[in-house]
Amino acid sequence: MGTTWSIQFVAQDAPAGLQGRVQALLDVFVAELSHWQDGSLLSRFNRAREGSWHDVPSRFFHVVAAGLELARETGGAFDPTIGALVDLWGFGPRPAAALPPPETAIDAARQNGGWQRLEADPLAGRLRQPGGLQLDLSGIAKGLAVDEVAALLEGFRLRSFLVEIGGELLGRGLRADGLPWWVDIEAPPASALLPTRIALHGLAVATSGDYRRYFEQGEQRFAHTLDPRTGRPVDNKIVSVTVLHESCMIADALATAITVLGPEEGLALAERKGVAALVTAKAGPIHVEMLSKAAAAMAE
Repeated sequence: MGTTWSIQFVAQDAPAGLQGRVQALLDVFVAELSHWQDGSLLSRFNRAREGSWHDVPSRFFHVVAAGLELARETGGAFDPTIGALVDLWGFGPRPAAALPPPETAIDAARQNGGWQRLEADPLAGRLRQPGGLQLDLSGIAKGLAVDEVAALLEGFRLRSFLVEIGGELLGRGLRADGLPWWVDIEAPPASALLPTRIALHGLAVATSGDYRRYFEQGEQRFAHTLDPRTGRPVDNKIVSVTVLHESCMIADALATAITVLGPEEGLALAERKGVAALVTAKAGPIHVEMLSKAAAAMAE
């Protein structure tokens, strides 16, 4: 997945074999869901022949189904089938042929993608490749990995821990000093805002931002979060979105969806879902923070 993982936990002794079990779980995770590994199950599905059905593991089907559900709810603002667009803009495993891509290439990638084209058979646990469709689960899979590592730790009878994978976190129980797992959500660079400190007590947190991966052409900046509805990087004044939820997978996906939808529609989605969301957006030369009702209640 191109990132790192870490775990902190409270126990008198480290459970035997814990690190190996976590790494083995994540290795299987990558083998199934990585957009960056040519031999992964996801990459093989992306290359599969038109019209072919594929039996997939329960984890694979679960995360795709969750992505499709959010795609329906957001009108395609979140879309797990944007792999071709991600590659086209140079945010995938290989450099882009041209940046920004030509309009014809963007149109072609959009036509090959689209969540409506992906057929899922929940009874059989299988997916149909309609031809040319490329899955990319980067906006949701990392959160699921956090959830699965947390479940593994609970299987080792650990009750107080903090899991982190690539900046997505989930905390359970309390630290050894009796305090919650405090984490700081960094303020965007060049802003006058202060970091936001939150307590992860039975909660996960995921952040989507436009200041980590981007490229510039002249005076124009292109961030890595793409709007599947236009085929282009988002340009709606949002700088970062942080979402808290019991499930890191859901927090991860919602952070992406809110980023694409923009401040007003994104916060409306957070209100409908009843989740705590912190949106940072540009307002002329300054940055402003906006909270969903659930986030404002947590801040009081």
